[in-house]
Amino acid sequence: MADLEKIKKEYQELLNQLSDPELISNWDKFEELNKRKGVLEKIVEKEEELLEITNRIDENSTILTSQEDIELASLAETETLQLREKEKSLREEIKKLLAEEENKHPNAIVVEIRAGTGGDEAALFAADLFKMYSKYAALQNWTQKTLDSRANEIGGYKEIIFELKGSDVYLKMINEGGVHRVQRIPTTEKAGRIHTSTASVAVLPKPKKTEIKMNPADLRIDTYRSSGPGGQYVNKTDSAVRITHIPTGMVVASQTERNQLSNKENAMSILAARLLEKQETDNIAKMGGKRNMQIGGAKRAEKIRTYNYPQDRITDHRIKKSFHNIESVMDGKLDPVVEALIEAASAEEKE
Repeated sequence: MADLEKIKKEYQELLNQLSDPELISNWDKFEELNKRKGVLEKIVEKEEELLEITNRIDENSTILTSQEDIELASLAETETLQLREKEKSLREEIKKLLAEEENKHPNAIVVEIRAGTGGDEAALFAADLFKMYSKYAALQNWTQKTLDSRANEIGGYKEIIFELKGSDVYLKMINEGGVHRVQRIPTTEKAGRIHTSTASVAVLPKPKKTEIKMNPADLRIDTYRSSGPGGQYVNKTDSAVRITHIPTGMVVASQTERNQLSNKENAMSILAARLLEKQETDNIAKMGGKRNMQIGGAKRAEKIRTYNYPQDRITDHRIKKSFHNIESVMDGKLDPVVEALIEAASAEEKE
């Protein structure tokens, strides 16, 4: 559930920002902050009302224990019964609002990066993207856990799947989903030719245990020995785990940990995230609609961004905007790109 103290702190910060006279010159920003204030205000006001009621219950409790005035004690007892009903109702309302807030912006995601066209260079680019997100996560104070990976012999990744957890992680990472393209001269290229390679990124909200229920009878779990680059075995025991979800045919695996139980937990996390994504996609299809958010709803096969090293330029094709200083961005300083995408997505929602 969303953290009430964090919400109160964010609400106070919003009030301070909205009181800035200079903000009125940026009407879009003012509207965005005011809209967010309205959402948080409902929670804060309910919490204040609850605090007032609990204080009144405490006051009535003092009257009841003193027993000096029988008539007053009777009134206090009647009011307390009514207040306790109101208290119960308010707690349920706050719980619901906090749950809605958390569901809107989950605090845990699963990120999948896969090498695309370009052979070894694509695998190296996938590794570069993983390093970029890892450094960005560290700057955001998010926690990170690798769930599965398949490396190649030269330090790249054919695939790597990892979990990120922390404040605003979904909001800031959701727009990274899609195909990333790199244009650069590979270190192995002797003729100095520029190569183009790709890697795909998928960003999936990590579901809570109550969101996805899996019947053990629907799962086939196989174990095998972990293998490293080149296919050689790196573990003498069958610690790697492969899970097949029979109803959908989905297959997930994990071999990053040394023990079977941890790998099984990792594989289950990947499976749950993919099943939630499928569930949401199916629901959209049933409604016959399409996502309004073309940015946040980027498909896995959609080319979203190009990293052009010779020109020191990163171009996001969805918002038709370029950023310079590739090395800085690849070193985890993603904020300018992330903020531009969030701003564009917010403007699109208003249309």
